[in-house]
Amino acid sequence: MSANSSDVPTPYTPNVPRPAPDRAALRARIPGWGADLDPADRPSGTVERIDETAADRGMPPRQADDPGRERSIEHAFLTPVYGTAQPLHGLSGRIRRLAYARFSEGRAAHWLLLIAGDRVEAVGAHVRSLATARPDNPITETGVLSEARRHPIRSRFGRGRVDQRHTWLDPLLVAGPWVLAGWVVIRIVGRAFRRR
Repeated sequence: MSANSSDVPTPYTPNVPRPAPDRAALRARIPGWGADLDPADRPSGTVERIDETAADRGMPPRQADDPGRERSIEHAFLTPVYGTAQPLHGLSGRIRRLAYARFSEGRAAHWLLLIAGDRVEAVGAHVRSLATARPDNPITETGVLSEARRHPIRSRFGRGRVDQRHTWLDPLLVAGPWVLAGWVVIRIVGRAFRRR
């Protein structure tokens, strides 16, 4: 029987039967149809009940306004409660504030600026780690040493992995920033020695 047959309704095409079949016909044709029509039978019925006393209370008490807290330009004010544990700071914070102050959340520029702010924050964290007694170790943190012990060829080819297309790019993305940072440090140290 074809999908365009007149006795078989096709719900996702323009030729949906009008008027729609009544509930009794649907219940007779489809086993279990309309099982949740009665709110008393619905598992979420208790959640869907409107608490009239809560509706009359209005807005919950608001947290003190923080003018430095980022807020989307689509919203008139911050939500009644918001987090303050990780305030924006530094260059990454300025980039993120720009994203919230200038661009709607529906614009690609908003999200690209947030990603850029995240990358700036990551680079800053790596640079700060170099000043500590235990800096980041990109060799062990990327897991590259375990590659030789975990069947690197067999686990990648012939298994339909979708990440196989960008495997060649991964070393550049992971090692590239470290190589660039090392080159910058070598240049700075070299200039310092030449000045002496």
